[in-house]
Amino acid sequence: MFAFLSEPSSDDRAGGVGLAFTDREGGSSVGAFASLNLGRTGEDEPAALRANMAALRARLSLAPISFVHQVHGVTVRTLTRAELPGPDTWLGDRVPGQTPLASADALVTDLPGAPLAIRVADCVPVLLADVGAGVIGAAHAGRRGLLAGVLAATTARMRELGAVRIRAWIGPHICGDCYEVPARMRDEACAIIPELAATTGWGTPSLDLGAGARAVLEREGVAVERHDPCTRTSPALFSHRRDNGLTGRQIGLIWRAGRGGRSARTARAGTLIPAVSFADDRDVVRGRGRSEGESACRER
Repeated sequence: MFAFLSEPSSDDRAGGVGLAFTDREGGSSVGAFASLNLGRTGEDEPAALRANMAALRARLSLAPISFVHQVHGVTVRTLTRAELPGPDTWLGDRVPGQTPLASADALVTDLPGAPLAIRVADCVPVLLADVGAGVIGAAHAGRRGLLAGVLAATTARMRELGAVRIRAWIGPHICGDCYEVPARMRDEACAIIPELAATTGWGTPSLDLGAGARAVLEREGVAVERHDPCTRTSPALFSHRRDNGLTGRQIGLIWRAGRGGRSARTARAGTLIPAVSFADDRDVVRGRGRSEGESACRER
């Protein structure tokens, strides 16, 4: 169910932060969407989607999760109490008569008990938090959104809510070894974010979205951790490019717990990265993420 999971610490009296990057295991969807599909693609059965979401929420004891309709832009929505979702809100207009999801590529909030999520299948999911300030965010950083400035827009909105010491966690996405693009596209992208420059494992131009996202965040004064196996080469993850568009979605998920949150612990499924404890905002225990500059695919 999880490629990475860290649950809030019960020792954090101010209320901690939990975060997760899901994988494709442990759900009810079948075929190309097997099995924990958390997307809204029209080909998957609504009953399976509801069962998948129910299983995830039950595992983490979460309230309904807020999503947006992602459009590869820079719009950031601030979740207020008046906009808290119901159990089926995440499906948008997949439910007859229900209002479509608002278009945006990031969500932020300072509300406890209000989980935020971003759907991905190759793009970069970025989770952000200032634990002390109680401000969290989730951003969808595909190539277009990353170049347009979605991460800077997200950190700016978080600071408007009082965030000062922001941390970010970069989740599973297609790596630089695999994200082949035309040479002209790479050159244009690298003129904006030089750290995007990469070459595929077979010697053609590519983009390293994870390196680009990290560079942008660090220029914004954000401390960054990467927990980002390659979606294209990992069978436990959905990949739009590998599966020619017929695939599900995993999510990046972040939430603030109230007083007396659950204990931090490591999920037990697949090959997972150890959990991070937020009991002390001054320290962090890093998981087995790959080293900066190393290729996730060439390690395999």
